[in-house]
Amino acid sequence: MLNINIIINDPKGIESKLMKRGYSLNPADIIDIYNQRKDLIKIKETIAANKNKLNDKFKDASTEDEKNEIKKQSQEFEKKISHNKSLLEEKESELTKLMLDIPNIPLDDVPVGEDDKDNKIIKTWGSPKRHNFEHSSLFTKNGLLNFELGAKISKTRFVVMKGQIAKLHRSLVSYMLNQHTEVNNYIEYNVPYVVNSESMRGTGQLPKFEEDLFKINDSDLYLIPTAEVPLTNLYRDKIMIENDLPVYMVAHTPCFRSEAGSYGKDTKGIIRQHQFEKVELVHITCPQDAEKSLDMITSHAEKIMEDLEIPYQRVMLSTGDLGFSSCKTYDIEAWFPSQECYREISSCSYFGDFQSRRLNIKYKNNVTKRKEYVSTLNGSGLAIGRTMAALIENHTDGKIIKIPKVLQPITGFDIIKL
Repeated sequence: MLNINIIINDPKGIESKLMKRGYSLNPADIIDIYNQRKDLIKIKETIAANKNKLNDKFKDASTEDEKNEIKKQSQEFEKKISHNKSLLEEKESELTKLMLDIPNIPLDDVPVGEDDKDNKIIKTWGSPKRHNFEHSSLFTKNGLLNFELGAKISKTRFVVMKGQIAKLHRSLVSYMLNQHTEVNNYIEYNVPYVVNSESMRGTGQLPKFEEDLFKINDSDLYLIPTAEVPLTNLYRDKIMIENDLPVYMVAHTPCFRSEAGSYGKDTKGIIRQHQFEKVELVHITCPQDAEKSLDMITSHAEKIMEDLEIPYQRVMLSTGDLGFSSCKTYDIEAWFPSQECYREISSCSYFGDFQSRRLNIKYKNNVTKRKEYVSTLNGSGLAIGRTMAALIENHTDGKIIKIPKVLQPITGFDIIKL
């Protein structure tokens, strides 16, 4: 959620910045409700002051008639207080609803554009190969990847893995967690896969993206779309001290997404599934350290790609491709030889205080002694299914898949025969 004061103090400037990402804001609507709310607060304070005076007057009353008259006046004040409270709650609800719909403001160095075609390539790594061995078709005969069984027991965009592929998948999880905890000093968490609506609202999935979520019927619970949600919510309503920052967290979880509106996109293989697994990285830091933290979280994800010998590129997302809560995002895109293109395998985002305002996460500044909002960041470190697909395609000759050296101690095998 944006700081409402930046809209009140610079409506035209914020309107222009949001327009760069294709969001049309009418600041007048916000300002109008804000002023109505402000007036109601003044009325509330006036009524409260007058009621206090009446209470003092009651203490000095000498007759029963005087006291009864004051009681009648006090009851009238109570009615006014109740009416004012109702109006104030209504205006606060209207204001919150409007504010929750507004996306984050892109940083000045984010390239202006309409969509992913305007993303900016920052770096490339590795030597891309070219061949026609698509990752899922390699396992049609031996059934190590079985999409028909996935559809049979669930529906399309679910998959069953078995044998060496299942172990390769598990080995990727273990390797990534070990790398992030033992080398990069993240604290590992095991978190719930089901969260309430307040948690989803805090990280920005609700109310705008409810159709993308799996909701549990007759409940206030949702399956998580990413571990970002439970991890960041661990600090909801907390006031930290500056010396406690930064916080680095990692978790491996399944992720559930309805993929609403993605019909026909990436339907082949394991690129876009309703259920997939991911190792998620979350940073909570002081605002002045946040951009440095974004470079760090991105480099941690990139190191996994390099260890697995998968060619990739880092791109900075344009304003038109930026996620709702993000003010700056780097995507890491893996090379897929069968498609002769790069596909997103990790998204590393900086949110500023957009999430921390929703979640009420603050820290006490060592210098000013004031309570300020923290900055939050997250990144995939990495998405397991997509990483495995890229690994298979970049390490095969159509007859075998070579297992990268860093994984062999975990898998217990160095090749998979096709």
